[in-house]
Amino acid sequence: MELDEIQKRLLKEVADLHKVPEGAYNIRSNGQSIGRSSTENIEIIPREDGQGLTVKIKPGTKHESVHIPVVMTKSGIKELVYNDFYVGEGSDVVIVAGCGIDNCGNADSEHDGVHRFFVEKGAHVKYVEKHYGSGNGAGKRILNPGTEVYQDEESFVEMEMVQIKGVDDTTRTTTAELKQGAKLVVRERLMTHGDQNAVSIYKVEMNGEGSSSDVVSRSVAKDNSYQKFDAVLRGNTACSGHTECDAIIMGNGRILAVPGLEANDVDAALVHEAAIGKIAGDQIIKLMTLGLTEEEAEEQIINGFLK
Repeated sequence: MELDEIQKRLLKEVADLHKVPEGAYNIRSNGQSIGRSSTENIEIIPREDGQGLTVKIKPGTKHESVHIPVVMTKSGIKELVYNDFYVGEGSDVVIVAGCGIDNCGNADSEHDGVHRFFVEKGAHVKYVEKHYGSGNGAGKRILNPGTEVYQDEESFVEMEMVQIKGVDDTTRTTTAELKQGAKLVVRERLMTHGDQNAVSIYKVEMNGEGSSSDVVSRSVAKDNSYQKFDAVLRGNTACSGHTECDAIIMGNGRILAVPGLEANDVDAALVHEAAIGKIAGDQIIKLMTLGLTEEEAEEQIINGFLK
């Protein structure tokens, strides 16, 4: 597998990869797999149509990882990929996805991915998904990820959803169904600038007694960009849920937060929080007294907020 410098840079941004990873991986570039490896406990099987993967993780697998990043460096590509993950009972794994698009042409480049997770009893999954765009072309960089999570009893799924730079349009849709004692934790970090648009949708069904979910988004909207955070937690039994949107607005940015709670059981305990505001002037002044310019002060505050 040979990678050019742009591909290497994109892989570093979306998957923190500086070289071919150890363990199980599939690297997709411009619509094709350019490298794939399975392990004794993790099998990666390509779909017959070439548009996705089936990943099977054996029960009891511990301290292993799967990397499935996507990079696009050609203008005008549009693809839809389906990836299914079957996580065996009692396993503990990290799954790293993400997509980076470098578009220097005039045609739009778009990657839409549908990931489905079937997490068996007592399994623990940490899922990291990062999106990144670059390139000086007039064509857009478009990413529309869809994530479906199905959690068996006492399973635990952590999701880190990150988009910090360069994506022009995105609709991020995540749905989850939780059985007894299952736990879902989501941490979203998002920044938009220019004329970018970003919509984040979360729909969580807590169906099992003792299940819980915690969905938190931190975001920054700069320039003329627009964001929408739409999160609905449904408590269908004795369960607990929390959703939070914490956002900074700058310039002519616009943010719409729509937290939703639906309690269908007397013992469903659900909480939502939302806060949108600008950077406090005294914070900027304090940093400027330490020698930073106003622009540098704003950047430091945003970096700390999104960390």
